[in-house]
Amino acid sequence: MGQAQRPGRKPTALFLMGPTASGKTALAMALCRQLPVEIISVDSALVYRGMDIGTAKPRPDELAQAPHRLIDINDPAQAYSAADFSRDALQAMSEITASGRMPLLVGGTMLYFKALLEGLSPLPPANPEIRERIAQEAGLKGWEAMHRRLQMIDPASATRIHPNDPQRLSRALEVFFVSGKTLTELTKISGEALPYRVHQFAIAPQSREGLHQRIEQRFHQMLAAGFEQEARALFLRGDLHKDLPSIRCVGYRQMWSYLSGEIDYDEMVFRGICATRQLAKRQMTWLRGWQSVHWLDSDKPRSALDTVLQVVSA
Repeated sequence: MGQAQRPGRKPTALFLMGPTASGKTALAMALCRQLPVEIISVDSALVYRGMDIGTAKPRPDELAQAPHRLIDINDPAQAYSAADFSRDALQAMSEITASGRMPLLVGGTMLYFKALLEGLSPLPPANPEIRERIAQEAGLKGWEAMHRRLQMIDPASATRIHPNDPQRLSRALEVFFVSGKTLTELTKISGEALPYRVHQFAIAPQSREGLHQRIEQRFHQMLAAGFEQEARALFLRGDLHKDLPSIRCVGYRQMWSYLSGEIDYDEMVFRGICATRQLAKRQMTWLRGWQSVHWLDSDKPRSALDTVLQVVSA
């Protein structure tokens, strides 16, 4: 009987987390050769079809060796939330466990891992009528005025949400108008905890400089592989814009500014690398505060693999 189905205990799941460019995919592929695991992607960018190079999506040959679930499931015109991810991931985990295998969740979207571990706060679903009313009011008064309104309703959320972030600003107001409770109040309430025995791992280089070098090198590799052409195909669709979650992904946002003529090529490269470093910094900040995590060294892949195998077999 596989480890995922031992009687009398929760099924096992593995989390492999880490900042961008830390070697998660390579380690996950190695684990697939050693353990009865199946990979679930935990990445808010990899869900989008047609966004392959700029998201460092696993190559077709890698996917042939080790299929990843929750990749290429959404069009870039559609939003995909932490609630959507939790629903899809739990379904995938259940199917993998039922087949006698272990779910291996791999990625760097820490909010998705947190939502899965702790359960989701009971936020109301989107309400198109109220959302439209907020958009109309913003069209008349401007988003600065809407931000001031949020400050009166929910000061904590207003501090966290920038006045130039209409999507999150609209959602915070919508939550209050629908439920009568603020986003801050509701996010303090957790949902159901994950019904799995979870082994958590974080992989990263020992030095920040090492991670910065990896990020810069990978960004240039993406450009050489055709990242600009990929982004241009999205740009020319006509139904995508820079406020969509897909186009706000690191790299694509900077490429959009370049394709729009707002910045030149060199500035796009500079901003893209800087934004990726900032993303990695945020991911590391999340991970340093994470509970019960085994740290792995990106620069010692054999040792990292051995550590995971030891923990799982214990």
